[in-house]
Amino acid sequence: MPCTHAWHACVEPSTQTLLHGQDRRMHLVILGHPAPDSLSDALARAYASGLERGGARVELLALRSLAFDPHLRAGFSGQQELEPDLRQAQATIERASHVAWFFPTWWAAPPALVKGFIDRTFLPGWSFAYRKRSALPEGLLAGRSARVVTTMDSPGWWYRFWHWRSVHTSFINATLRFVGFGPVRETTFFDQKTRTPEQRAAWLREMERIGERDARQFPARSSRTLAVA
Repeated sequence: MPCTHAWHACVEPSTQTLLHGQDRRMHLVILGHPAPDSLSDALARAYASGLERGGARVELLALRSLAFDPHLRAGFSGQQELEPDLRQAQATIERASHVAWFFPTWWAAPPALVKGFIDRTFLPGWSFAYRKRSALPEGLLAGRSARVVTTMDSPGWWYRFWHWRSVHTSFINATLRFVGFGPVRETTFFDQKTRTPEQRAAWLREMERIGERDARQFPARSSRTLAVA
């Protein structure tokens, strides 16, 4: 199968039942901004550069380039076939040992593009499963580390005390950690609209340093194999 335009490196998904934990030897950077010339994209590419400088093999996945319906039409109670791009995205996440997410914070939440991708791909039986005699689910994506990088116009104190760190609560705790990611690190850039070009350039340098550090702190590794339920 040829590579799709959404990937920085070629991704060849298996045609057989996928197993979590197979040959997890790369770091995945997910671009969640709808626009290709965004600050989020610039931060993501600086981070990817740092990862590579730290010795990591890196793949970029731009969600805006995927062809899929972002609506979970019947919730979790019905069947909705995954589009080829979503199947390929799942296979890419399975092969990653570390996944970094980059997106802006809009209305105290991730963009609809990111939410739609999560709704359609992080499905029961693939990302989590409930077991008998257990009230809490098992995270099927365990063994992977993650970083969430987001930008916002709000100052940090407003986000913390008025919005109660809503993005970090919902996306880190109730999504990534829920499905097994850990440890999950975070980087947030506040007051975006008031920053000068020099300050934004400093953000890019900081992100590259963080990427290099993450490559060494979260090296690619193989781990146990967990069959999809």
